[in-house]
Amino acid sequence: MEELLELKEKLIQGDIKGSLEIVEELAEMGRKDIIKTIRSYAVILLLHLIKQQVEHRSTRSWEVSIRNSVREIQRENKRRKAGGYYLSREELSETVEEAYINAMDEASLEVEEGRYEVGELEEKVNRAEIIDRALGLITAESE
Repeated sequence: MEELLELKEKLIQGDIKGSLEIVEELAEMGRKDIIKTIRSYAVILLLHLIKQQVEHRSTRSWEVSIRNSVREIQRENKRRKAGGYYLSREELSETVEEAYINAMDEASLEVEEGRYEVGELEEKVNRAEIIDRALGLITAESE
């Protein structure tokens, strides 16, 4: 909120250059929040995809969690007024890649009731396949 007050003051003073700098800063802050939210949902999505791959099964709760995560990622990424998306496919891919590390940590606690350490679990998972599947689900309806 401090930035908005500063923006207001700069506009009143007629400082267009200073105002634009604050607008850019606010836009960057908003973008970071969107990326953080998408990454959080991507962790949940990847966690369940990892569990499915390692345990060779699925449950209704995993399926619901996957669908909900995909919908939330799509919703967060969609620009309401301007149309289009906040993150390109490449940026979305980077964000999912970043989320994978956290998902593996979570999965090490949940797969087969915490039976595997992260390193052991990594040997049982096809990382590229999991990430490709997640991206496929996320981008399926948004293209």
